[in-house]
Formats: sequence, structure tokens, C-alpha cells
Amino acid sequence: MGKAATEAEFVRICLALQEKNAENINIVTGSHAAPALAAGIKSARKQGLSIPVLWNSSGYETLEALSPLEEVIDGYLPDLKTLDSTLAKRFFKAADYGEAASAAIKKMLEFRGLRYEGAVLRSGVIVRHLVLPGCLDATRDVLRWFAENVMGKGLLSLMTQYTPVRNRDTPARSVNEVEYETVLGWLDEFGVEDGFYQELTLSADNEWLPDFNRVNSFSSELSTPVWHWRAGFV
Repeated sequence: MGKAATEAEFVRICLALQEKNAENINIVTGSHAAPALAAGIKSARKQGLSIPVLWNSSGYETLEALSPLEEVIDGYLPDLKTLDSTLAKRFFKAADYGEAASAAIKKMLEFRGLRYEGAVLRSGVIVRHLVLPGCLDATRDVLRWFAENVMGKGLLSLMTQYTPVRNRDTPARSVNEVEYETVLGWLDEFGVEDGFYQELTLSADNEWLPDFNRVNSFSSELSTPVWHWRAGFV
């Protein structure tokens, strides 16, 4: 799924989003094309792009891949899925995930500190962690690592939206209320106050999940697509 875009087309997409009053350019999972994206962002800046550019990634990237981004990315939204090599190998087929992601996050913190304009965050790092049901020890390790390495320099986004997927070697249920309350207690224990945590939703309704085959992937009145990999500019 997807379509190759030239640098000129990428610039047009960025400027079209800005014209539609987007608050930022959110680049999702772009590590494999980091040099080209960095060049495209520089070109877009020269042609009038002024809103922040975000790097939204799994966290599983090398320091070499991050290097071209230092001068062009305003905000980083990396995942820190787990520090447990056994879980990383089982769920993500990458036993070294925790080592790679924690090193990448430290580098991102060197690139960008937290900067606000009023109540609006204009640059910095937000570390995301998705709680996996039945794997709370892994979450506790991540929260401890965050408190020791990121707190005061970046923000936490704690998510509980895990959705079971059939025929996968992943948990077959959602996070329950006991697990949710346990994790919130750890935030207090580790003194993590700056950031966000997601309210627990026990509904099985998955209509909020995006369908990237649709031109409007999120089927929301709040989202207005300007370009789609099948339709081009819309």
C-alpha cells in the first residue's frame, strides 16, 4: 500500500496541508526514507512551510537514520513498546528493539528540547507506550526507564487502546480495569506527571480504526484529506 512521491509532490502535499490549516506535518514511519524526507522538508521550508514537522515512529531506528533529521524535525513521537527482549522477539520479531529504541529516544532528546508558545508545544519529544494486556511487567520497566532518562526533558503518552487482532501471536483481549488502575498507580510511584494518559475504553467498537484504502481513512467530519495514494490530490 502506498505510492512513491517525488520531492516536488511531497512539497505540494505539505503546503496543501498548511493551506487547509493543519497544525503540523506528521510524518509516520518514515525511517526508510529519512534522507529524502529531510531534503523534501528543507525544500518545503524554502517554499513557505512554516508549521512544525513531526517525526512519528516506532522508535526502532538507527542513529545514522536519525542524523539527517536533526535540523528539520521539530517534534518527535517515538514509541517505546518494550525493553524486554523476549517480548520484542515474540511480538515484533526484533529482540534488539528495546536497545535500539531507547538509544534513538536519547538522541531525539539531544536534537530537540521542550519548547512551548503559550500552552502549545512547538518542539520536543513525546514518548508513547502502549500497555499490552497481560504484560504489565514490561510497562513497569518502560515507566521506570522514562522516569530515569526522559522525565523533565520530554513528555509521556501512555496509551491503553490495544485492539486484539485475529490469528496473531499477540494478546487476545484488551486492557482491563485492574491493569489500568495498576499502571496509573505506577505513574504516581515513579513521579511521572508531565504528559498524557488515555482513558480506558472497554467498548469493543473498532469503528475508529483507520482504513487507508478509503480516501478519507478516518471517516470523520473533522478530517479533510488533501492527497491520497490512490486518488492523488483531492
